[in-house]
Amino acid sequence: MTKLTTHVLDTMTGKPAAGLRIDLYRLEGAETQFLSSHKTNEDGRVDSPLLQGADFAAGSYRLDFHAGDYLAQNGGSDFLDIIPIQFIIADLERHYHVPLLLSPYGYSTYRGS
Repeated sequence: MTKLTTHVLDTMTGKPAAGLRIDLYRLEGAETQFLSSHKTNEDGRVDSPLLQGADFAAGSYRLDFHAGDYLAQNGGSDFLDIIPIQFIIADLERHYHVPLLLSPYGYSTYRGS
């Protein structure tokens, strides 16, 4: 089933990042359309796909990971705030997974499976 999913790992603790807010936007030219807001569960994942079915459409999207709030609540730093990850859904036959590896002073992402 084609869908968009994500998860967040706290690399400082080596555990999933629970309770981290993630906002999803669709980008169309100069327009930014808010689609949904989510919180990660105890496994660092959102309980359901961010996009699926008829909502899973080709285009440009952005996930805003509210890392600053999460880090402040979990003894982290005051360096990172909102981490935007902009990506393109081009192939409607594939599952898109956008993970975030988070530490107090840096982060990374990749195209997951």
